[in-house]
Amino acid sequence: MLKAHANAKINWALAIEGRRDDGYHEMDMLMQSISLHDTLTFEESDALSLSVNGAAPVWDDKNLVCRAAELLRRETGCRRGAAIALEKRIPARAGLGGGSADGAAALRALNRLWALHLSEERLLELGLSLGADFPFCLTGGLQRVRGIGERLTKLRANVSPELILAMPDQGLSTGAVFQAFDAAEVPARADMDAAQAALLSGDYARLRRYAVNHLTRPAETLSPAVAWAIADFYGSGAAFAAMSGSGSCVFGVFNEPERALAALGARYPLVFRAQTRETGVEFV
Repeated sequence: MLKAHANAKINWALAIEGRRDDGYHEMDMLMQSISLHDTLTFEESDALSLSVNGAAPVWDDKNLVCRAAELLRRETGCRRGAAIALEKRIPARAGLGGGSADGAAALRALNRLWALHLSEERLLELGLSLGADFPFCLTGGLQRVRGIGERLTKLRANVSPELILAMPDQGLSTGAVFQAFDAAEVPARADMDAAQAALLSGDYARLRRYAVNHLTRPAETLSPAVAWAIADFYGSGAAFAAMSGSGSCVFGVFNEPERALAALGARYPLVFRAQTRETGVEFV
């Protein structure tokens, strides 16, 4: 049996640099794995099955865990099965990469369980075919991520901040947020190099000046609660606060996380405390 933590991610900054002919957006992002995670267990079995939060096993072709398993079997000719149990904790429609993190954990774990011996390069190729967040979720830590998610550069920060995350609403559709972005005016180009330098040095005041998320304004048009939450985080003492990904989860860096957790926990139904992590998938 294998057991893995699929770590969520946050976007310290997210700049959209254009749209390609195939419809994908060219991105430049500062992404970070965090300790908020889903847990997956994998056991040898005659067939493939997936149980989510203790429910009866089902097999859903839209679930990224199922798609990852089927892709591995199709690409390698493997016919072995696995009983997979998924304990969900990362909220959906949050911009935290929960589905991609789960799928990435499945790729890594089944490659090991089935003794497929696929290389790191091949796993990253397969992951990218499943989704833009997969290469990052397979590797994780702190990275500069460019292109459609395939160009990764590992980074190392001088500090490991304490984070608080909150869901201000029921979540947002990634597709709807990108549609709102495409319908709006093109934003000013972001200085991602300056944002990266501020993040690596732990200068959150400077990070606040340079870090942008080009999806925040479109998300706020769909859910004004996102803007209220960011303001609330700063009002509660955040050194830096932002929306992650396409939202709607908001996160912040706090010097006094216990006080912030108590204050924000009284106002939001879903609040988490987290730390940064060096990997996207952790075997336990």
